[in-house]
Amino acid sequence: MITLYSPLEQFEIVPLFFLFLGNNFVFTNSSFFLTLTITVVLLLFSLINNNPSIVPNRWQSILEMIYEFVQNMTFESLGTKGSKYFPLLYITFIFLLSCNMLGMVPYTFTVTSHIIFTFSLGMTTFLGLNIIGIKQHGMHFFSLFLPPGAPLALAPLLVPIELISYIFRVVALSVRLFANMMAGHTLLKILASFAWKMLSIGGIFLIIQIFPLIVIVAITGLELAIAFLQAYVWTTLVCLYLSDALNLH
Repeated sequence: MITLYSPLEQFEIVPLFFLFLGNNFVFTNSSFFLTLTITVVLLLFSLINNNPSIVPNRWQSILEMIYEFVQNMTFESLGTKGSKYFPLLYITFIFLLSCNMLGMVPYTFTVTSHIIFTFSLGMTTFLGLNIIGIKQHGMHFFSLFLPPGAPLALAPLLVPIELISYIFRVVALSVRLFANMMAGHTLLKILASFAWKMLSIGGIFLIIQIFPLIVIVAITGLELAIAFLQAYVWTTLVCLYLSDALNLH
C-alpha cells in the first residue's frame, strides 16, 4: 500500500492538548512554535547581553549589526521622529526574522506561513498606526484620504479610492509574508519528496537524484534569504505607513 503525502501537510495545525475545563482552549503546534520562538529569542538576548565585552564577540557583533540595520532603516524613513518608535520596529523585525528562520529547521512549524497569523499581526499593526496618527493629529488625520491640492469637487471620487488603498495595506502586509513563506516551503517539500522517491527506487536513479538534491540546497539558501527579506520588507512597510501617520503624506 502506497501512502501519498501532500506537500501542504506541513502546514496543518494540530492540537497538542486542551486548556481549562470544557476543552474551550486548544494549544496547537502553531502555538507551541510561536511560544518556542519567543522563548529562544529572549534566552538568546539574555545570554548574549548578560556579560557584554568591550570587544564584541561573534554573537554580540550579530546583534549590533541587526540593531544598526534597523536603526538606519528607521532613520531613513522617519528621521529623528523614529527614535520614539524604534523599539517597536526592532522587536517586529527580530520577531518575524526568528519565526521565519525557525521554520527553516526540519520538522518545525512556520507560523508565518498561515494567513490567519500574518493577517492578525498586520491588522494589529494597522490599528496601532491609526491610533498613533489620530493621537498625533486629531481629526486632521483624515485629511490623509484627500491628496494635497486636489479640488473638493473630486472628493467623493478620491476619498473612497484613497480609503480602499489605505485599508488594503493590511492585505499587502499579511499576504506578501504568508504567500512567500508558504510557497517556498511547499516547493522544498515537493523537491525533497521527488528526490527521496528516486533514491528509494535505486539503480540509475541514485545518480539522477543528485540533481534535485543540488536544487534543494540552492532553494534552501534562497529561502534563508527570503526569510530575512520578508522580515525586512514588513518592517520597511511599517516604517513607511508610520511616516504617513506622523507626517500625513
